Amino acid sequence: MDWQDEALVMGTRRQGETSVILEVMTQGHGRHFGIVRGGRSRKLQPVLQSGNSLIVSWRARLEEQLGTFVIEPVTLRAADMMATEAALQGVSHLGHLLRLLPEREAFDGLYALALLICQRLAGEDHAAPLMAVLELALLRELGFGLDLSACALTGSREHLAFVSPRTGRAVTAEAGLPWAGKLLRLPDFMARSQALGAAGQVSGTELADAFRLTAHFLDQNIYGPRGQEVPMARRRYVALVTGEAMQADPPGKA
Repeated sequence: MDWQDEALVMGTRRQGETSVILEVMTQGHGRHFGIVRGGRSRKLQPVLQSGNSLIVSWRARLEEQLGTFVIEPVTLRAADMMATEAALQGVSHLGHLLRLLPEREAFDGLYALALLICQRLAGEDHAAPLMAVLELALLRELGFGLDLSACALTGSREHLAFVSPRTGRAVTAEAGLPWAGKLLRLPDFMARSQALGAAGQVSGTELADAFRLTAHFLDQNIYGPRGQEVPMARRRYVALVTGEAMQADPPGKA
């Protein structure tokens, strides 16, 4: 059994004296593990950092085995990410999100979006709008997608401004006004984010509303049922990119 694919490095752990087990998100084979011989060497350690892009060749005698990777560096961007705390927390949070996916199942759209995030993490906005869009897309892939196609009360597809925290359905600004205090705000860029990378310019308020929205449904549908809290990396990343104080309790439980 063998294949070759594009991959994003998610992380490593030690294996024996000189090797590592490499975890990657690949374009066509999903989240995958494999042993890299000599992965702890000075030559390979900088290559096997989270956020770098590689070409990986995987080989095993049987499909269900861990297998081994032979790697070829493509883009080494980890050093640029280390320049800012937001980028470091961002790539860590990205890894946590991708680990929610089942192993060895292809998610082409999520891979493309994760790659775009890694390409932009060292920028001024630290890829924050795209990270919120990825959280929304991940919920959909895991079977907990929000219905942002039309207003749950009027059927209108225009001026969607809120989301029901109970049903995950969108509501227009006018129809939702009487219950505004109980609804989650839907930023305009999230309502039109079905196109890859369509976030564009986003205000700090919109960004905070977006992460508050996705945090609620991540906690309600994924972290909560698993008995987990929202990862610290997410809380730190959101605080850094929105400028809001990091809450003591996990987002979504406020």
